Amino acid sequence: MMKIDVLTLFPEMFGGVFGHSILKKAEENNAVSYNVVNFRDYADNKHKTVDDYPYGGGAGMVLKPQPIFDAVADLKVKAGGGEPRVVLLCPQGERYTQKKAEELSSLDHLIFVCGHYEGYDERIREHLVTDEISIGDFVLTGGELGAMVLIDSIVRLLPGVLGNEESHMKDSFSTGFLEHPHYTRPADFRGMKVPDILTSGNHRLVDEWRMKESLKRTYLRRPDLFEGAELTKEQVRLLEEIKKEHKSY
Repeated sequence: MMKIDVLTLFPEMFGGVFGHSILKKAEENNAVSYNVVNFRDYADNKHKTVDDYPYGGGAGMVLKPQPIFDAVADLKVKAGGGEPRVVLLCPQGERYTQKKAEELSSLDHLIFVCGHYEGYDERIREHLVTDEISIGDFVLTGGELGAMVLIDSIVRLLPGVLGNEESHMKDSFSTGFLEHPHYTRPADFRGMKVPDILTSGNHRLVDEWRMKESLKRTYLRRPDLFEGAELTKEQVRLLEEIKKEHKSY
């Protein structure tokens, strides 16, 4: 079972996320356990303050190292030892990807640190965390929403969570490219029809159509994903067809 600890000043934010849908089912099926901790509880002063003014002056407040260091140490002891990955949600961190989600999903214990205010004392970054992760080039009020995004993307990859093990393997980015379009009944909705090939019953042609549509969507929307990608001969052929069909791109 994977163990996920979250350090935050706003633990109540996580109840709705962990208590519904796939994340709830994953815990009920003993694939994961969640533990949300208010690291203010670890502050060693009578006022339970977790932040202070930055040395050298400047706007905003900075999270102090002591509460977070002590919280992580306590969580390690309660987990029975070991060295969990300590993930800092940070706009300066590496850009989050599906590959990173797959890497983290293979681990037994993760600790997420969600900050607020102006930032963290640099000693947290240098001596405590193992991974600094950003979910995009924008700034949020705190790390809680970013942690929720990461946890959702990780937990859904755990064995047995989705039921159908092929589900996540065919998701966008799991294959390296964007996912192909999907359709369901009715075949004709207000004059908008499902592509004939999907109702043909020819599985080989359906698979080829899906591969081509995946490549086309990637070529038109995220051509950067082709950088460094190793394409099969079939994918190269289909991509050449797509380029001829969309010469303006």
